[in-house]
Amino acid sequence: MTVSSETTKRAVLVGLIGADIQMSKSPALHEREGALQGLDYRYELLDLAERGLPATALPDLLAEEEARGFAGSNITHPCKQTVIPHLTDLSEDARMLGAVNTVVFKDGRRTGHNTDWYGFYENFRRGLPDVPRHRAVLLGAGGAGVAVAHATMKLGIERLAIFDQDVSRADRLAEDLNSRFSAERAFAITDVGKAMRSAAGLIHATPTGMKNHPGLPIEESWLEPRHWVADIVYMPLKTELLALATRLGCRTLPGGGMTVFQAAAAFKLFSGIEPDAERMSAHFTELCKVS
Repeated sequence: MTVSSETTKRAVLVGLIGADIQMSKSPALHEREGALQGLDYRYELLDLAERGLPATALPDLLAEEEARGFAGSNITHPCKQTVIPHLTDLSEDARMLGAVNTVVFKDGRRTGHNTDWYGFYENFRRGLPDVPRHRAVLLGAGGAGVAVAHATMKLGIERLAIFDQDVSRADRLAEDLNSRFSAERAFAITDVGKAMRSAAGLIHATPTGMKNHPGLPIEESWLEPRHWVADIVYMPLKTELLALATRLGCRTLPGGGMTVFQAAAAFKLFSGIEPDAERMSAHFTELCKVS
């Protein structure tokens, strides 16, 4: 008797836990790459908002995934930090960053990882390889900002000025970075306009510019043609900030690449297979054109 190739495919079931995630491109990205790798790969959304659940339902969702045999789960807002007490292990990067975006279930253990920082690192390395790195301004010190800031240190940004509406949060992030990398490389600021005058570039890591949070995160006059601008927002792919920067002649880095490369790293953690990141990137571009 001949066994069809369909019945021999290894099944991999993964998910995403977060709020308002119905527009996520992760399911399509993961599932197509899984199919092309010869897997029966399924990616489900466990949306707090869709289910009418509070963020405190996180432990129940993790338990549901484990009970159903998930290989792992991506984690997004508002659970990247609150998930940590519900895990048995943390990778070195997740421990350093105090935030988790990927959980792997294996042998009864839950291991938290952070692939966000790598996503930004790889996107920047490829998209802005030769820009000046003496000084940059980072907007946002939340979960995404923490990962991005970690990446900037590994990218060789010499001085990082951090702004957040919560000044204490920016202070804490600067202190953490300086303790991990080098004293005085990072510092909190309250005057973004002043900091931009001596900065080579701007990194944006807040929700401003997303479809539900339209607008600019800075005053237009603060941006000059000499600046480079990196955004982590990817819906829309060209934010108002990037549109302004393009009009001025700035070099720009859209947030889509960060999404692709963090997804590629998560795919490997879930499946044990090295994905084709270039293929995933091309697929992401297709998805953005039709959305």
